[in-house]
Amino acid sequence: MGRGKIVIQKIDSSASRQVTFSKRRNGLLKKAKELSILCDAEVGVIVFSCTGKLHEFASSSMRSTVDRYAKSKQDHHGEKNPVEELRLRQREVADLKQQLLDMQDYRRHLMGEELSTLSIGNLQNLEKQLAMSLKAVRTRKCQVLSEEIGDLNEKASNASDSREVTSREVPFTAADRCDLRLRHYSHASHSRSEVNEAAQIAMEPRLGLR
Repeated sequence: MGRGKIVIQKIDSSASRQVTFSKRRNGLLKKAKELSILCDAEVGVIVFSCTGKLHEFASSSMRSTVDRYAKSKQDHHGEKNPVEELRLRQREVADLKQQLLDMQDYRRHLMGEELSTLSIGNLQNLEKQLAMSLKAVRTRKCQVLSEEIGDLNEKASNASDSREVTSREVPFTAADRCDLRLRHYSHASHSRSEVNEAAQIAMEPRLGLR
């Protein structure tokens, strides 16, 4: 008399379930090892028990097996059916065309055109968008004007500093010129009248005579 057929369903008793898990887990890992040896196959088995405990077997390295599996899945997904690829591209083109039409309608609405087709909710949203855009434009305008005013003030300040430096240098240059001419005539043993004349000539720019 043969054994009765075992019904495959969840075991209600936790103790019996744990015993069955241990037996079948060991049998699964044993079969995986035999398969890798007999058929020279790369085998990896990962099992988590109901309590979350990890059990695994790898004929080589679990990491290399998992990486190989991930790469194989990527390569498989990359090989698309030409018909499906064409349909996908057609859907993308249709979506882009619809987006273009929507953007053209939106632009016309911003320009105040074809507003009769909009509901009260759409009109309110459009009004809010225009108010936000106007606020952004005004903010940028004020920023640009402020930067230009700052540049003009800086240029005016630099010009003022340049004039102050020039006004300080002119008296020094005239006095220095006078001193040099006095020394020249003194060392050359000129008469006092010639020295006075040289001093008068040197001071003429300061007096506005030349």
